[in-house]
This record gives sequence, C-alpha cells and structure tokens, in this order.
Amino acid sequence: MFLTYTYIYIYVCVLCGEQKKKKISLISLSYSSFHIPRQSPDTLQALPCFSLPFQSHTVIMSDYKVKDISLAEWGRKAIELAENEMPGLMELRREYGPSQPLKGAKIAGCLHMTVQTAVLIETLKALGAELRWSSCNIFSTQDNAAAAIAKAGVPVFAWKGETDEEYEWCIAQTLKGFSGDGLPNMILDDGGDLTNLVIDHHPELVPKIVGISEETTTGVKNLYKRLSKGNLPIPAINVNDSVTKSKFDNLYGCRESLVDGIKRATDVMIAGKTCCVCGYGDVGKGCAAALRAFGARVVVTEVDPINALQAAMEGYQVALVEDVMADAHIFVTTTGNDDIITSDHFPHMRDDAIVCNIGHFDTEIQVEWLEANAKEHVEIKPQVDRYTMANGRHIILLAKGRLVNLGCASGHPSFVMSNSFTNQVLAQIELWSNRDTGKYPRGDKAGVFFLPKTLDEKVAALHLAHVGAKLTKLTPKQAEYINCPVNGPFKPDHYRY
Repeated sequence: MFLTYTYIYIYVCVLCGEQKKKKISLISLSYSSFHIPRQSPDTLQALPCFSLPFQSHTVIMSDYKVKDISLAEWGRKAIELAENEMPGLMELRREYGPSQPLKGAKIAGCLHMTVQTAVLIETLKALGAELRWSSCNIFSTQDNAAAAIAKAGVPVFAWKGETDEEYEWCIAQTLKGFSGDGLPNMILDDGGDLTNLVIDHHPELVPKIVGISEETTTGVKNLYKRLSKGNLPIPAINVNDSVTKSKFDNLYGCRESLVDGIKRATDVMIAGKTCCVCGYGDVGKGCAAALRAFGARVVVTEVDPINALQAAMEGYQVALVEDVMADAHIFVTTTGNDDIITSDHFPHMRDDAIVCNIGHFDTEIQVEWLEANAKEHVEIKPQVDRYTMANGRHIILLAKGRLVNLGCASGHPSFVMSNSFTNQVLAQIELWSNRDTGKYPRGDKAGVFFLPKTLDEKVAALHLAHVGAKLTKLTPKQAEYINCPVNGPFKPDHYRY
C-alpha cells in the first residue's frame, strides 16, 4: 500500500503471515522512533529500508534522523547567536569562500552535534564540502542544532539519548549516500569511533579516504596506538595538540563547562566542598581551577610525576583516590583512561557523593558495577541517577559516566570552540589541498601530522579582536635579535606554552 504525505511518498510494506525482521546496517529501529519530515521530492534522498522490530512495516525515510525537525527554527536562532561568538570560523568563510578549497571533498563527520558544531558544518559547506554527520556521544547532541542542520540540507543522524546500537547506526549512515560513488573521501573525527569503523570494518573505503582530522585527546591516542601497530593506512592531522586547541578548549573550555554541567544537574553548592579531580592534564587543570574558584578544596590524583608536581606547585593536595574517597563530595575523572573510579571506591564514599566524568568515553567510572550491585537505582531526571548502596549510602552519577559538560549542560562556550573548529577547517583544507602532492603519504608511510605553527598562530590572531586584544609588532631590530621573522612564527615547534 502507499501512504501519501505532503511532497513526500512513503512506501509501506505489510508482511503477511509470520512477523519477519531484517537487520539492515547495524540496528533495527521501531516505527515510533522515526520522524518523517515533509520535504519536496528534489530534496528527498532515500535510505535503505529498515526493519521495524515492533510493527510489520518497512519505511523509506528522508536522509536524516533527528529528534524533532520542528526544532529547526529554534536551532537556527541559536546558530546565528553562536556565529557572533565564533570569529575564526566566520573569517575563514570570508577568506576561503570564493576559492572553494574543499570543492569535491566528501566529509564523513563524527563530532558532538551541538550549536557550535553546526557553525563548523556550515563553514565546511561554505568552503565547498559535502557532508554527512553523526555525533560522537550518545548524550551530547543538541536537538535544536541537529534539526536546523538537517533542515538546511545536510544529512544528520543524531539525537540526545541514543542507545549504543542507535549510536552505531548513526555513524554508519555517514559512510554512504554521498554524490558520485556515494562514498566519503575525508574523515573528521572526535574520539576515533568513525576512524576505527572505517579501518577495521570497511577496508574497502580506506583507499578512497584522503585523510583524517582528529579533534580530541582520546582520538589522538587511538591514532598513535594504531600507528605503533602498523595499522594506520590513512594520513591524519592531530588537531587536538594544536596549541590553540589543547591550551584553550581543553583548559579554558572545561574551566567553564564542568561546573555548568554539575550545577545544572544537581544544584549543588560547590563552595566549602572537597572535590577530587582525577588527572591533571589540560582538562584536569581547567577543572581543578574552576572548582577552586568556586571555593572548593581540591585534591588532585595523578600518575605522571611532572603533572603531579605542577598540581602541587599550584597549591593543590596531590593524593590517591583512596585517601579522599570517604571525604570528597564531588569526584571528577579527566584522564581518558580506564577504571579510575571503581568498585573499590564506591562503598566508601560519603552519602550522596557526586561522581562525574569529563573524559571522552565512559570507561573511567565503573558504571556497570554500580548498575549490578546497587540495591536501588532511581533516575532523578535525565542524566542524573541516584544509586543506593548496600550500606544505605547513595551515589549520584551524572551523564551515566559520559561527558558531564555535554550530557548535563551544553558543552564549551562558542568562543573557545571557534578556536578548536578553526583548526579543524584548516586541517581539512590542508589534507584535501595536498591530496596529490605526496606531502601526506599513505599506507605504510602514513603518519600523524600537525598543523604548522604559522596556522596555529593564525587561529589565535583571528580571535584577538573579539576580546579587545591588540598585538604588539616586532621591529626588524627586535626580530633579528631573537632570530625570529617579524610576522612569525614566534616560537619553535618544541615550545611549551
């Protein structure tokens, strides 16, 4: 039978007799979970038919999957507001828009689908790229932003509160549906899930991928791990370790968004509390500084003696989790590692201790142990769960152990994300523009590369005017004295800011 909606035709197959199910891609979704938007036929691109587990129908849906397309107008207003706080990206549109340096690039993107990411997506599109997008975290999507981008014509597969299976399905949708041969030729990743999917499960795509740009610490570790094992056949640019990313997004971004997430989730007073920050890298530094600024007594845990000494010299107590597990009110994991807060710690925590994570994945807190061993589990509200332990005390877990700043709040401010995403755009331009030059070799000679210092300094310069900063210019005599070009780069690559 056929059902006709305004400007869209949906084919519904009724399976007679026994209920049959087919699994397409990575997941089968229920009919009730689909949002069938109204589009004109010239904008409709059909996806494969999907099995519907609870009803005997198969639906061809439009080429996006978001929570609610009616949120698009709200999302567009938020995007316009963010653009005013993202001068780097807006300047790249003005500078590179006429030359279309990304023309022909077909980018599969896997990065938090937020309002700020929407500005990134539309910048890449303005520079000539074709895109398909998913989020890199099941809780980080801002549904209004996803709706706005979908309505603007970019295929987006993301909504807040995905299951793990839906998350995998969404990523898979970014690997098909492009123009021409239908396949991507660039990857923009955050955390490595898309990169791993392509290399490990779709080796037929590897020869087509020109390069990868990776956003975050966890994803960069994944790239270097692959490289050490001889399993990175695609050249990659490490965006995370650009100074204007790691020393700004990781530090200043977390300094503002961590407390935002904790307070929105719990309304807790931070002043006077004892807070345990696990890890003192750039993310940990920002988190510790924020909590101390609110009046908390901050204890830091570390494995690296250099970072531990830095924390001590900043006046933080450096101890073990075991030393403070009975006293701390708030625990924050920032390491990007496994098993930081474990079953050895939960039973000893004070009543209603708050436990949260701001590292990329959900491996830092043993959430599965809590689920299996708690006497009772109550969801206070979305992404705020209260577990009753055998001893009668309670643990409050935020964002189910995933990124608290995106799960319980809206992530980093737009301005600091402009720094990060300007690097992402420049990395995509760098890889795509040099696809035939041999600058970034493939196969056994592939590696992990950095943006040149000149571009790092350019990113910073693009953001100075927005904060009212004026840059002193070297005189030729001064430049000669310090053996530095008048216009930079001003520091050697090994300089630590």
